[in-house]
Amino acid sequence: MSNPNHSPEQAADRVALGELVDAYARLADRRDAPGQAALFTADARVAVYDGEPDTTEPTQVLNGRDELADAFGALRTYDRTTHFNGQRTVTIDGDRATGETYCLAHHLWTEEGQRTLMVMSIRYHDTFVRQDGRWFFAERKLITDWIDRRTSTP
Repeated sequence: MSNPNHSPEQAADRVALGELVDAYARLADRRDAPGQAALFTADARVAVYDGEPDTTEPTQVLNGRDELADAFGALRTYDRTTHFNGQRTVTIDGDRATGETYCLAHHLWTEEGQRTLMVMSIRYHDTFVRQDGRWFFAERKLITDWIDRRTSTP
């Protein structure tokens, strides 16, 4: 349901930003690291936080599409992943926007003959920019709230 206080342009921007966030998750699950990196501005920054309540410094920082593509390629170490995006908020100000998206990221692999499942509860804090009529990530903060790792049966 759309908000009657949003103009048609704002509604279209909200849809485009949601599609951008979902494309990131879909490309991650398809192991398309260059495609994921292309969703970011050339000088984008991704900062990873471990989710401890008092954490203010990132544990990892990636800058630019090349570093992002290399890091995104690490998902190939898993047999399968599923990133399931949940609630999302966004605030748009012209050609810039900020938002928060909740995600449950499922990672499945075999370790020492045992199938293993790791589920991560992630919150993404995003800064978006519109360039040449298209929205991109300018900055993405990945905050891990919790991780559940367990054996899994097929």
